[in-house]
Amino acid sequence: MKANYHTHTERCQHASGADESYVKSALAAGYDELGFSDHCPWPYGGRFESDMRMTLQQLPGYLSSVRSLQKKYRGRLRIRLGLECEYFPKYTRWLRDLKEENGIEYLLFGNHFYLNEEDGRWFGAASDHRWLSEYLESSLAAMETGLYAYFAHPDLFMRGYREYDDYCTEVSRELCRQARRRNFPLEYNLAGAMVNRRSGREGYPHHRFWEIAAEEGCTAIIGTDAHDNRWLEDDQYRLEGQRFLQGLGIPLLDSIPGLPEPDGH
Repeated sequence: MKANYHTHTERCQHASGADESYVKSALAAGYDELGFSDHCPWPYGGRFESDMRMTLQQLPGYLSSVRSLQKKYRGRLRIRLGLECEYFPKYTRWLRDLKEENGIEYLLFGNHFYLNEEDGRWFGAASDHRWLSEYLESSLAAMETGLYAYFAHPDLFMRGYREYDDYCTEVSRELCRQARRRNFPLEYNLAGAMVNRRSGREGYPHHRFWEIAAEEGCTAIIGTDAHDNRWLEDDQYRLEGQRFLQGLGIPLLDSIPGLPEPDGH
């Protein structure tokens, strides 16, 4: 089965293309299943405004749009409703309630900030051991919640970290070891692969991280991380990723385990 569960919308302020455009691109590229997982809004207090996610006021429109597309394309494409979320301890109960009360099918874990976005450090700019330690700490805590379906771009820290040193290896090994123990899939991120190719620098996905994931017996799932509907129509990075992971002997999932069969399919 050809599927992608990591799909954004214009609401996150750094993606383009109407919601239905992603569906049409997925159909054109022969997908069987498409999951929308735009960045989760959080109930921030005070005057803080995020520049990388929808607002709480936009959430009902997001839910309504995806559900409308599910009905419109029933029988042609399975469309899933999800969100990409960080691990923010003070909002964990809120997030659990949000998922249950709104019938959200899955949550992806994207570890972008340490503990909160308002003043937490962005892990894409990780530059020293302290950042890696915080990344590992929050990643392990997130996995323990049981809230998330899989770990999106688990090697995100290599966007800023300049060298895969011994400490980086140590952190990666512990992260992968715990992911394996919890049967928590790791995502091979195609948006990152595209940035690597265009920049000429290996950030994420990073080959050394995935070698460690293979050594620790982890399972992988490929995520397009689509911020433009046209990314779904280009299979170049998907095929390269599949060959790389298969060469390492990493088992590849083609769907999120445990998702219920949608009505009408």
